[in-house]
Amino acid sequence: MPDIHLKKLLKSFLIILLSGIYLSSFAQKVTEPTDTPADWSKPYPPFRIAGNLYYVGTYDLGCYLITTSKGNILINTGLANSEKIIENNIKELGLKLADTKVLLTTQAHFDHMGAMAALKDKTGAEVMVNENDAQVMKDGGASDYALGKGFSTYKPVSPDKILRNNELITLGTTSITVLNHPGHTKGSCSYLFNVKDDQKTYKILIANMPTIVTEKKFAEVVDYPTIEKDYNYTLKNMRALKFDIWLSSHASQFKLHQKHQPNSAYNPAAFIDRTGYDKELDELQKAYDKKVQKR
Repeated sequence: MPDIHLKKLLKSFLIILLSGIYLSSFAQKVTEPTDTPADWSKPYPPFRIAGNLYYVGTYDLGCYLITTSKGNILINTGLANSEKIIENNIKELGLKLADTKVLLTTQAHFDHMGAMAALKDKTGAEVMVNENDAQVMKDGGASDYALGKGFSTYKPVSPDKILRNNELITLGTTSITVLNHPGHTKGSCSYLFNVKDDQKTYKILIANMPTIVTEKKFAEVVDYPTIEKDYNYTLKNMRALKFDIWLSSHASQFKLHQKHQPNSAYNPAAFIDRTGYDKELDELQKAYDKKVQKR
């Protein structure tokens, strides 16, 4: 091959190589939003909610630990700075972070996924996600229809298992039903399962409440053409659910701090609140109806 052609070939190869390195480094850039409420990062003492279910999150970001004979399940991981808070909370309960075998999220937004990658690295736990949030999890929120900014807002995570509606996650004697509740994100989901103590069995709903995060009219959300239909489905589905205790992705949504104070005695009955759940859904229905009227 003549030298001139060889030089051109090497130059082209170098350009491609450098471009790949640049794009790869750009894709790995993580910029977590800094204008977040202080309560999202504020530590909160962990406590036993009911049976083998514990609260291990921050003052407002709901993170839940379910203990089983085969290891533990952690639902949601808060912001990136929640990593140490969650780890310390689990330790304070007399439990071990290393016993975490499954990591779940109610939605693939940075305020519930921020510490997921770090906790996966520390525990080796299996990350599971709703099929419709899998891509957003893989790119760290970059492609989210509402909050996506073209760069990662949390460290990307490759899920180990894809979850579908009504699928069962079983560990030990605990079985969790996955409920598709799309709208807030394309793959938002809630979890329904039983826990028990010496007195009784409680049906628990960890609900991802369908708050509206886009300022656009539904018809203008071109990256999510089924958004209006999905919100409508979720609101109707959530109305029909039966449970004893409900919790959610944010402590403020289920009025945690009115129901529990640090160092309060074990009291599952404080979280039996169907009236509060229905009231929250009423407000979300009003917001949905108002949005639909803006066509």
